[in-house]
Amino acid sequence: MTMAEKVLARTSGRDSVAPGEYVTCRVDRVMCHEAFTLCGLQLASLGVQELFDPDRVIVILDHYFPTPTEQMARGHVIARDLVERFKIRHFLGHAGICHQVLTEQGHIKPGDLVLGTDSHSTTYGAVGAAGAGIGLTEMTYVLATGELWLQVPPTLRFELEGNPGPGLMSKDVVLHLAGEFGTEVAQYRAIEYAGPVAERMSIASRMTMANMGVELGAKFALFEADAVTERYLEGRCPDAPPRFGPDADARYEAVHRIAITGLEPQVACPHNPGNVKPISKLGEVRVNQAFLGSCTNARLEDLEVAAEILRGRQVHPRTRLLVTPASHRVYLEATRAGYTETLLEAGAHITASGCGACPGGHSGLVGPGEVCISSTNRNFRGRMGSPEAEVYLGSPATVAAAAVAGRLVDPREFWKGTTLS
Repeated sequence: MTMAEKVLARTSGRDSVAPGEYVTCRVDRVMCHEAFTLCGLQLASLGVQELFDPDRVIVILDHYFPTPTEQMARGHVIARDLVERFKIRHFLGHAGICHQVLTEQGHIKPGDLVLGTDSHSTTYGAVGAAGAGIGLTEMTYVLATGELWLQVPPTLRFELEGNPGPGLMSKDVVLHLAGEFGTEVAQYRAIEYAGPVAERMSIASRMTMANMGVELGAKFALFEADAVTERYLEGRCPDAPPRFGPDADARYEAVHRIAITGLEPQVACPHNPGNVKPISKLGEVRVNQAFLGSCTNARLEDLEVAAEILRGRQVHPRTRLLVTPASHRVYLEATRAGYTETLLEAGAHITASGCGACPGGHSGLVGPGEVCISSTNRNFRGRMGSPEAEVYLGSPATVAAAAVAGRLVDPREFWKGTTLS
């Protein structure tokens, strides 16, 4: 079986499953952000007195923090009251962006089935877990029963091969896949990222790839849990299995071998993550805002790369650079390493850890006619503010380089490193 098939077989109490079958699965972890307020109120209105297992439920408030409106502040109050009412022990408050915090705090382990109220719950595949986003009605049902029916997806396998050149990050690789294969190639399918390049990736880089698996349409997006995973989870998740991966004779719907050698930094142009071009093909694009944040990037290695590019340089006068660390822990570690000081000296503005500008909720919005280069996962029209603005997607290196140049520019002009080896 593939990794997704193994997870769905175990959680449905079966020896094996096959693509296309429907199974009812018992979840290992449930993640709720602000949507928990609506789910909890619905449960209370139905007379539900307790959750299926409060210890498997994790609630974190990240999409609207700090709260931008009185209405949202009221929602947070209700969420905290419901957490207490339903005796949820794992309330993570405002520790940062949900997927980053759950992973870094060891709440997710290889082989888990994780359902969340966020479409980018595929991020948990970075440590070999099957994570998927579900809607409010489904989540309300899961909170009450602990189970949900799923159709077993076929699996696509992307074998990443070759030698990454300078200036390349995992964001460039996954944008390349979106441009090459389109944003529906994995529609209700699972993805496995594999091959020599994938094996060398850090967990941070894998999180970026798994996160954007949903931008390829994927239900799950997984990396094999290997020695890299084992080292990362040591001390974070003491009961994590040492390894988890597909069977050697697993059957895939398709296997795609992707040559990374010679790949240049990639940029998704407005207004679709699949509208991807190499940086050299963009021409002159002036930038008003550069945003480094979101559950896709803004982890410690991303802030390190940005600091390397900005060290001794200044943000361009016509460009504003917003940096939102992925979690409070990342913010603290970046401060201890000197990265935040470097960014501030260069003219960056660092915000509280949370989703920030990505969902267009309360900070970092762009105005009519403005151009933003963002390390986020989506650039749909109007997502980050005005529908008359244009949002481009790139790696943290591309974002930092644009902040210095005031326009979209090849980050290799400022940085010759790579996070992929």
